This record gives sequence, structure tokens and C-alpha cells, in this order.
Amino acid sequence: MKPRIRHWKGVMMVGVGCVLAACAYPPTVRTVPAEDAASPPPPTQVYFYPLHNQTPEQQDRDRYQCYLWAKSQTGFDPSAPQLAPHQRLQVIAEPAPGSDTAAGAVAGAIIGSVISSPHHSAEGAIAGAMTGAMIGATSDAARQQQAASLQEHYDRQSAQERARIEREASDYRRAMMACLEGRGYSVR
Repeated sequence: MKPRIRHWKGVMMVGVGCVLAACAYPPTVRTVPAEDAASPPPPTQVYFYPLHNQTPEQQDRDRYQCYLWAKSQTGFDPSAPQLAPHQRLQVIAEPAPGSDTAAGAVAGAIIGSVISSPHHSAEGAIAGAMTGAMIGATSDAARQQQAASLQEHYDRQSAQERARIEREASDYRRAMMACLEGRGYSVR
């Protein structure tokens, strides 16, 4: 009976070692969506000069009325934030690389030693650990591939959103320029 107890102590030590080894790496953190929060908003400045001696009050009224008109024509409002706070950044913690491999090895070792005959429990633990590690490694690889594909999706989505905002800002600038020119201003 003493060899059996010694064997279980060894199996338990290997199991505890594998679990602790899996905890050695910090979790991977990825950001979703991949919005560049530091990117500047698209330029919407329009410079104009009065050609018919318009007063500063008239210039303010004309600029505001052109702003309203350009906003209604394009749907773009340069004074509105372009991204809501919840769209800017999400942090998602993922298990450390190799954690499924380590967990599979530990679970396989325990199952292998339990289902094998008493005289061959060490061999069963080793075979179970190897099988569990292979299954866990497959799970790790699948998770990493899924995370990479999800990141690519968010990157494409982010680029499309930035391009849309740029187009709207450009349309807004053109509308503002047309309105101010129509009211007697030189516009650049």
C-alpha cells in the first residue's frame, strides 16, 4: 500500500506543477474594436473673407446659417463627437497562451492514472498527459486563430468607418464653401 501512496503523491506533485506552470504567463489582452482613439478628427475648417464689407455680426449669422445648411445637406456635424465612448475601446482579457495545453495535460494525467491498472498508473498518467496536452494545444491554436480573424474583422470595420467619416467631412466642407460663396465671401 505504501508504493501506491507514494505514486499518488508523485502524480499530485506533477499535477500541481503543471497547474502552477500554466499560471506563470499573464493573460493576453486585445482591444476591440481597433479604433485609433488618438487619431485627430477630420479637418472641417473653412476660411472665408467678406467681399462686400459684411459686419462681424453678419459674418457670424452667415457662418451659422451655412453651418446649419451644410449639416442638413450632408448629415455631418463637425461639432458632434465622431465616436461614442463605448465604440472607442473594449479590453478583453484572454487566457494565457498554452493554458488549454497545460489544463489538458493535467486532466489527461489524472484520468490516465485513474483508468489504468494499479501497476501501470504512471504509464497511464504519462499517456493521458500527452493526449490531454495535444487536445489542449488544438484548443489553444483554434482560440488564437479565432482571435486573429476577429481582430482583422474589427480592423476592416474601423477603416471603413474612418473612410466614411472622411467622406462626410469632405462633403460638409464643400457645402460650407458653396454656401459662404453664395453669400458673398471669398472661401479657401
